[in-house]
Amino acid sequence: MTTTGHQHPTLSGTARPTLPGRADNAQYAQALATGAVGITLLHIERTALGLHRTASVQEWMTGIAAQPLIATDQASLFLGAPALAFVLHTAAGDSGHHQQTLHALDRVVTDLTARRLDAAHARIDRGEHTTSAEYDLLYGLTGLGGHLLRRDPQSEIVHDVLAYLVRLTQPLPGTDLPGWWVRHDPSGRTSGLFPGGHGNLGLAHGITGPLALLALAKQTGALVDGQTGAMLRILDWLDGLRQTSDAGPWWPQWVDADEHRLGSVLHGGPGRPSWCYGTPGLVRAQQLAAIALGDRRRQRAAEAALRRCIADPTQLARITDPGLCHGAAGLLHTVHRVAQDSEKPERFAEHLPALRSLLHAQAPAQQPGFLNGTAGTALALHATDRGGVPATGWDACLLLS
Repeated sequence: MTTTGHQHPTLSGTARPTLPGRADNAQYAQALATGAVGITLLHIERTALGLHRTASVQEWMTGIAAQPLIATDQASLFLGAPALAFVLHTAAGDSGHHQQTLHALDRVVTDLTARRLDAAHARIDRGEHTTSAEYDLLYGLTGLGGHLLRRDPQSEIVHDVLAYLVRLTQPLPGTDLPGWWVRHDPSGRTSGLFPGGHGNLGLAHGITGPLALLALAKQTGALVDGQTGAMLRILDWLDGLRQTSDAGPWWPQWVDADEHRLGSVLHGGPGRPSWCYGTPGLVRAQQLAAIALGDRRRQRAAEAALRRCIADPTQLARITDPGLCHGAAGLLHTVHRVAQDSEKPERFAEHLPALRSLLHAQAPAQQPGFLNGTAGTALALHATDRGGVPATGWDACLLLS
């Protein structure tokens, strides 16, 4: 596996086959959300469960490795070298396999992360607003930090990412907007509907991704100055946006400049209960933070909000696909993870059969990928068969564990 001008690691030992089911290309091979590395997670999980032959994982990995490694500054946890490193780490587990390749990828991902951190700090120094792609889970430094935390919680680069996230939570000079406020709309474009930009709450593209990472890092002993304060700043912002309804507490997906200025959310009610933007993902991030901070009251309040959510037929009816991102698989698996850390998991257990039925009631996904496809749905179902605990920890890329 090579990139222009650089030698990068290869997986040796077998011939390099064409990627199963699709013509070779690097963007497909190294895409975690929709491509081969994401599908490989299912093969890895099934192998760990004794449902697949080990050679199947090797076939997929060598097919992926045949493509030039994407290690530009556009690479992220969900594309390129970091995605491949995440999947290879998941495959290796505690076996000690692939260590030479993983160490080589560590250097690539560390260099990439350092470059992106330098750019982010320079942007802050200039007093400019951030973008979602700078800091979020799917494209940004939160995703890179999540993988690096899994590799080595005490590494210098993990501490550098955490220090950046602390700085991200501080308001820019001369403004009352939070440091994670972006000037673009939720799709990443300039839009007349968001003339002042927006503040994003989602786990996938918003500030609850950094919150979850800061909390998981604290639980593993990865600590930097200001980490607790940064978590509390995010939590205070979420508290101010928490809404109440007959169906229980809920949070908007995002707020625009007018809503921030008025301190009032103009959305009509809770959206779909998804991992990416909905109450389940937001609750999991707040639960992780509460556990890390030792705040039992906050933990109970977050868990109660999720129980009200999954007991509401109107909210559940908004789930219309089976996927992990914004569908029934993501809802089911997120509830499992919240339940496992809850003081009273039995209060969630009574809802799990209905959530599994909701997943089975969805029309099958039309694609084989991880985030919105059949691979992710199958992974969630395998986890459910084990009480919601994956055999390989694949859901670390969703910051659920």
